[in-house]
Amino acid sequence: MELKCETMAVREIINRDFLLTFSAQLTFSSALFILIPTLPIYLARGGAAETEIGILIGTSSVSSLILRPFIGRALLRFPERDFMIGGALLFILCSAAYIFLLPFWPFLMIRIFQGFGVALFFTASTLFIANMTPEAHRGQSLGYFFLAFNFAFALAPSLGMFLINRFHFTFLFLVCTAFSLCSLFFSIRLKKREENAPEALPTDHRSFLTLKALPPALMAFFTHIIWGALTAFFPLYALEHGMSNPGLFFAAFAVMLILGRTFGGRILDLYSREKVILPCLLTYIMATLILAFSKTAPMFILAAIIWGGGNAFAFPAFVAYAIDLAGPSRGPAMGTFMALSDLGVGLGAVIMGIVLRLTGFQTMFLCLAFIGIINFIYFYFFVMEKTKLGRTSYRMEQVER
Repeated sequence: MELKCETMAVREIINRDFLLTFSAQLTFSSALFILIPTLPIYLARGGAAETEIGILIGTSSVSSLILRPFIGRALLRFPERDFMIGGALLFILCSAAYIFLLPFWPFLMIRIFQGFGVALFFTASTLFIANMTPEAHRGQSLGYFFLAFNFAFALAPSLGMFLINRFHFTFLFLVCTAFSLCSLFFSIRLKKREENAPEALPTDHRSFLTLKALPPALMAFFTHIIWGALTAFFPLYALEHGMSNPGLFFAAFAVMLILGRTFGGRILDLYSREKVILPCLLTYIMATLILAFSKTAPMFILAAIIWGGGNAFAFPAFVAYAIDLAGPSRGPAMGTFMALSDLGVGLGAVIMGIVLRLTGFQTMFLCLAFIGIINFIYFYFFVMEKTKLGRTSYRMEQVER
């Protein structure tokens, strides 16, 4: 009986639009993730210092966060498909521009516009899936959808390293452009959903941001500081310690994401968001502590496995939690959530670039572990305690009635 219910749930989730959105996200993410281990190496070989690398890597996320709230507000009115198409077009142009423009200032402008593309595409595609899925299966649906990121993350970084080891960086950027074109193709084929009428929403739901989504958004902010720093500087750290293909670290991370979300997707709907998130936050602390004291490829892979196991459930739980809290304000909620996530990625790359230049890799990883501890403390003593108080008050009201 349970297997039959699971099969019915999967059938409700996976339809034509889901598969097209999944494919569009897979190819778009591949265009983005292929640059994770390769772009820092490209910049370092071009003579950029650690601080400059941190700025150029982090700029994309900072520019993305500026646009997110406006996109979230606009998504209350306009179809998600249009924003996905716009994001894919921007990514095509930026990927091609990498071939002709060199660091620093021209490259900075590309990263700014690429951030705009990410903001348009990621915010719209995630909301598209959330809106088309029944509430009872939202966590599971988002978990399956985020597999698109995971498959891309499992393959694209290693592919990027293979391409730069066998060919020139120009060929890498051409492949990036091809992935972006595929994403545009899938996005165009989506059915155009009807526009939402803004007057149908109460006045308090018409802002660009919403405080209701702040708790999960802040948790995502802290975890993305770690993400931003690792994607910017782990490739250089790995090469320094003899790991010829840093993409293997990200591949191991992605394999854990895929396994967790494929076989444990129902966990996100069977248990409360708090019970899912709590152990996941501990994995960020463990992974960064291992990296701080590791210098060999097997230990790097171990850290990636632990990190991936936690992130497999953490990020979909954050997104589902934000949508649960938002009510009708899903667009602004996603704008708020994604903006703080982008801010975390940008700050992680920039601030840890400064820390790395002043100290070293071990101190940087220890700082990231401390960020993980702050996130855990915030969740345990503020978010969970507030949730417990809310439930206690609700029960008392029910007894009084």
